[in-house]
Amino acid sequence: MKGLKIVVLAKQVPDTRNVGKDAMKADGTVNRAALPAIFNPEDLNALEQALRLKDKYEGTEVTLLTMGPGRAAEIIREGLYRGADNGILLSDRAFAGSDTLATSYALSCTLKKMGKIDIIIAGRQAIDGDTAQVGPQVAEKLGLPQITYAEDIMSAEKGKIVVKRRLERGVETVEGKMPMVVTVNASAPECRPRNAKYVMKYKHARAVSEMQNADEDYIALHNNRPYLNIGEWSVNDIDTNSEELGLTGSPTKVKSIENVVFQAKEAKVLEPTEADMGELMKELIANHTIG
Repeated sequence: MKGLKIVVLAKQVPDTRNVGKDAMKADGTVNRAALPAIFNPEDLNALEQALRLKDKYEGTEVTLLTMGPGRAAEIIREGLYRGADNGILLSDRAFAGSDTLATSYALSCTLKKMGKIDIIIAGRQAIDGDTAQVGPQVAEKLGLPQITYAEDIMSAEKGKIVVKRRLERGVETVEGKMPMVVTVNASAPECRPRNAKYVMKYKHARAVSEMQNADEDYIALHNNRPYLNIGEWSVNDIDTNSEELGLTGSPTKVKSIENVVFQAKEAKVLEPTEADMGELMKELIANHTIG
């Protein structure tokens, strides 16, 4: 069979382990400049599923698609270091402030522009929003079937895809026709580490916006090695309705932000002895925590 064309939807997200007082802007949007940026964890799980299909089916091409500012090209490089073939950065001020509805609209318009795609894979949700809406919304806007909560894409051949899903009460295996949108759980296998060969090959890969202040030698390097040029598309490169983009196209509005600090409650320190364990069990039974 011929290889698959796979697009992985990936997002650069703020590291929520380092949220401070400057994490939000006055308009209720995330102040991304104030927070360290990382590759969204479940999108890495999604990338691994794509790379496993590439390993399995000769001729398969894996493309990363991400929407964000110029610095979001960093996660495309991370994908290239792990085995992806190329990537597209969708970047324009017109996309600023997008909620899931506006984001999925911009992504779906981009995917239409990319032509025939066999499988679109995304992480179940991003850690900066935890909505799990973008993948299903993209599927709806493209009119494609979807399989969510995927833990393993078992096969994708002869126009059919077989996926193992991890649900709250168990596991199920489902089959569907391609093209298909698949969202992947964190319970899926972790993404493989960087490959040293790919790091050396792509370490100078840059998007157009990252080349604005590059010197002549660096520009010449990119001209001589086209694979170093990360595709960068703006709103002018896709067919969109401006009313459905950015803040204008985002019905989700944040009215207020409240910082919540958890206070430590009374704690007991127990020795790992039979006597202490016995006393603990008596107390838990007496206050009806157990039993």
